[in-house]
Amino acid sequence: MTKGARKRCAWVPKEGRNAGNKEDRNIRYHDMEWGVPSYDDNHLFEMLTLEGAQAGLSWSTILNKREGYTTLFKGFDPEKVARFNKTKVEQLLKDPSIVRNRLKVES
Repeated sequence: MTKGARKRCAWVPKEGRNAGNKEDRNIRYHDMEWGVPSYDDNHLFEMLTLEGAQAGLSWSTILNKREGYTTLFKGFDPEKVARFNKTKVEQLLKDPSIVRNRLKVES
């Protein structure tokens, strides 16, 4: 390893291998968020939501859908999400920008 090179976890793709594609999201997530304490309620709710959606899937899949979750889950505002009704859940289950699994959406 060269001086100043960033050490990353094994699950992070090697830099340059997939430059410019969706794998860069893994690198950005690792370098800017992984292991960094958060005290923001919306960010913590986001992580809880995304981790629940990730069950049985790769984290990369969820990172690729993160923007969709952010939009559809109202910026991860817990008070807004708590007001989702059955009609809203049905709308979410039709949107391909998130994982369309009823149990995951309802959780």
